[in-house]
This record gives sequence, C-alpha cells and structure tokens, in this order.
Amino acid sequence: MGFSSGLPLALTFGTLSYWLAELGVSLTAIGLFGLVRASYSVKFLWSPVIDRLPIPFLTARLGRRRSWALVIQALLIVAIAALGATDPRVNPAATAIAAVVVAFLSASQDIVIDAYRIELLTADEQGAGAAATQWGYRFGMLASGAGALYAASYGGWRFAYEVMAGLMLVGMATVWFTPEPEAGAPEALAGDSAAARVAAWLKRAVAAPFADLVRRNGAAQLAAIIIFIVLYKFGDALAGSMANPLYVTLGFTKVEVATVAKIYGVVATLVGVAVGGILVLRIGIFRSLLVCGALQALSNLMYAAQVWAGHDVAMLAVTIGGENLTGGMASAAFVAYLSGLCNRDFTATQYALLSSLATFGLNVLAASGGWLAQRLGWTPFFALSTLACVPALFLLVWMMRRAPVPS
Repeated sequence: MGFSSGLPLALTFGTLSYWLAELGVSLTAIGLFGLVRASYSVKFLWSPVIDRLPIPFLTARLGRRRSWALVIQALLIVAIAALGATDPRVNPAATAIAAVVVAFLSASQDIVIDAYRIELLTADEQGAGAAATQWGYRFGMLASGAGALYAASYGGWRFAYEVMAGLMLVGMATVWFTPEPEAGAPEALAGDSAAARVAAWLKRAVAAPFADLVRRNGAAQLAAIIIFIVLYKFGDALAGSMANPLYVTLGFTKVEVATVAKIYGVVATLVGVAVGGILVLRIGIFRSLLVCGALQALSNLMYAAQVWAGHDVAMLAVTIGGENLTGGMASAAFVAYLSGLCNRDFTATQYALLSSLATFGLNVLAASGGWLAQRLGWTPFFALSTLACVPALFLLVWMMRRAPVPS
C-alpha cells in the first residue's frame, strides 16, 4: 500500500521538476508547479465522502475501503499516462492540468490507504505499521524517481510515464488480495425524510470527526498541534523543492541523479525510517520527533556544502545520504504521531485532515522555494531552509512540557 501511495508523488513534482528543468523552465515556474499538488493539503474537504459514502454496486461486493481504492487506482493509471503524453514546451497549461488531476487522485488514494492501515492494525502495531508503510512509500518513490529517469533516458518522458502508469497495477493487486477492515461497513442514515438523512450524514461524517479532535485535545492544545504539524516538515520541504534544479545547475546527468539521489538516497531513507521506528519504540514519540527533527534541520546544510563542492558525485552521495537518512527518521516518528492522534471511529477523515496539514508546508509554503533560490542564491537559500525548521522544534518543546507523551 505504501508503494502505491508513494508512486504518483514524484510524478507531479520531483520527476516532473527534473523534466521541466531539463527543458529550461525557470526556477520560479518550477517552484510554482509545486502548487499542482495542493490537493494533498486540502484532501480533508472530500475525505468524508470517501470515508462514509458507498460506491454503487462495488461497495456491497468489495467493501468500502477496497471499492474506493480500486476505482481511484484505475483512474490514476489513465491520468498518469495522460500526464506523460503532454508537452510542457508546447502547452504547459495542459501539463499543469494533468498534474493537478494526478495529484487529486493520488491524494484521494492516500485517504483510503491511510484509513486502511490504521483500521487493519492494533494500537501497539501503529508505530511499526507507519515504518512499514514508509518503506513501501519510498520504494514507490524510487520507482517514480530513479525508475522514471532511467526510463526517460531509454525511451523519452512519455514512455517513462506510461511505465509508471503500469506500475499502479501493483497497488490494485495489493488491495484486491487484502481483506476489508472490520470497520468498513457504512452506517445506515436515520431520519424520516431525505433532508433529515442528509443532515444526519453530515453530522456524523463531517462535524463529528472535527468535534472529536477538539473534545479530546482541547481548543488551545489542538491549535498548537495544528501549527506544529504544518511547520514540522516545512524547512525540509523547502530545501527539497529545489534539490533537482540544483542537480541540473551543477551539471549532474540523469543517470548520476538516478543512481545516487534516487537509489542510494532511497536506501538511506529506508535506513532512516527503520531507525526512526526504533527510536519511537525506545524513547517515545515526542522525544523521537525532537531528536529526528533537529537532525533533519541540520542536514539541509549539506545542500550548501554540495554547492561549494560542485559537480562531485562522491559529495553528492554524502549530501543525499545525510539528508535522506534524517528525513526518513523524522518521517517515521511523524507518521506514528499523526496516527496516534486519530480516533478509529473517524479514521479516514481525521487522518486526512492531519496529513493535509502536514503537506501544507510541502505543497503550498514550499512553492516559494524557486523564487527564493533565484533571488538569494543557492547557499543563502539552503541556510534559510535550515532556519525554517526551528519554529516547529521550539513549539514541540512547549508541547512536551504541557501534554503527556502519546502512547
């Protein structure tokens, strides 16, 4: 499931940004292309529909989670192939629209998969489940990162995106052979009239999940949680948004980037995810978030070191290794934290809301990365991205002093 979730992500930004940079698109425009993934940041708006409404004919036969997942994945196959068929030089608007559709379907798939994972696992399995999902997620990004670059070198970008569309069949097979969670049956709507039934559904599907978060955390603590979730990965996302354009600027080839940044880097991430999962088990979620977040912030300075080193493949391995190792550690702790905040009665809607907030820094705030890099220069930009990590760490310390560590 993690593989299926991670596969489309690079196709709408990381791999896409390399494609655009290769065509000579400006850094500012590449940064703004990150906005096509805004769906990840607002997916909570339609998560109640996916969480509660059945799909005619399919849900009764496959279950709520499986039916939604399979329909969305089938549509993703078509959308990814369509994105690869566009030409950013001739019609950049068509490329942007196709990327928006892929991102919307990918975010919708995440709603289902996140709920699927949380509902299939017991409370004491959530940390390990988060790490396992992150492993699969990184393999999916490896396929759409290094795999797409290799495929593009061999047969062009259209061929690369068609191969990626075919790999979505892995996710469909996974869902087909995975049982429906026990919590998968949608409840009946009470009421004498259609309006009353709609009102009852809205109360249960839309209002109740948000009210539950406020009730369990309190308004002040929930506000702090929301700000922390938005900011925790912001500095890392800001630096990462310009990683591929930096590689192109320094003269690295597609094969070099695919081999070092996409393959070796993913291995480093997987090690980081495993280390992060162990830390959560040994020292708890909050302290793991603090340790991993601090290391994640410092690793952004490795990009500045890469700028000084220039086209040096050995240094690229050190840079990517440090960045991805610490990023994987932070991701494992962060996903476990978000999962622990959810009530299993409202899994899809609550996790969609929390993870949407988490991607706000990645997809919206970090869209300014190209503009900043173009005006500040590479080294000051990466120094600024390091400082952007600090507010979340201070807020985390404040939260640790006022709230119990989640189990």
